[in-house]
Amino acid sequence: MSHIIDFPGLGLEFNINRVAFTVFGKDIYWYALCIMTGFLAGLIFVSATCRKRGVDPDNVFDICFWGLIFGLICARIYYCIFDWKSIGSFVNIFKIWEGGIAIYGALIGAVGTAYVYCRIKKLNMMNVFDVLVPGLFIGQIIGRWGNFFNAEVYGRETSCFLRMTIDGAQGVHPLFLYEGIWNFVGLIVLLFFRGKKKHDGQIFGFYLFWYSLGRLFLEGMRQSEYILYLIPNVLGISQVVAFLGIIIGLVFILSPHKLQH
Repeated sequence: MSHIIDFPGLGLEFNINRVAFTVFGKDIYWYALCIMTGFLAGLIFVSATCRKRGVDPDNVFDICFWGLIFGLICARIYYCIFDWKSIGSFVNIFKIWEGGIAIYGALIGAVGTAYVYCRIKKLNMMNVFDVLVPGLFIGQIIGRWGNFFNAEVYGRETSCFLRMTIDGAQGVHPLFLYEGIWNFVGLIVLLFFRGKKKHDGQIFGFYLFWYSLGRLFLEGMRQSEYILYLIPNVLGISQVVAFLGIIIGLVFILSPHKLQH
């Protein structure tokens, strides 16, 4: 399906087909390409910079491989738990190609995988987390463009100069763009200060704090159809998780931790 996506305030217009190309009769979607491009870009960056910071590239590849698998599984489970009505049946849980994953579920799966791996390998867990988080920022910056190509997960109606229109409808907040800019700024700040950290875990804490702070506000700007509610039409689960992420992030920033092995 194609959409005309227009940014009137910027003088930009795009005719977007969510299908990038077809292979042996199977459609390959831009959304999937954005996710995989983000993952690979983050992996390349981290693997190229990890040895200088005391982490073996082989460990990075292992964590990222298993983190991708369990991240996708948890992203799907998270979505299904909080939007069971749209899933309908147990069988539909496995139809991930029909859409329905949540970034916080992916983060929980990825962080959990890294935690278990570091415990097994007896690695300095907090330093490993510090080394990996630039890759998370990079992956999210690129991956969010999947929402642009799918013409989905946008905000409420607005007349601001950054507004986005879809097929000539009323302008809405382009949340993918807002989050991308927010995460890019966070990445620059993180890269500038990571060599000045006072203790291991501080960079990981900054990531949790920064991403969650942005998500807390952006989640409140979403169209209701794109919110996974904890309390119907009142409180979104991602806002609760974002609030907890801010608190946990501040704890890691301000206090040294001994989760080494």
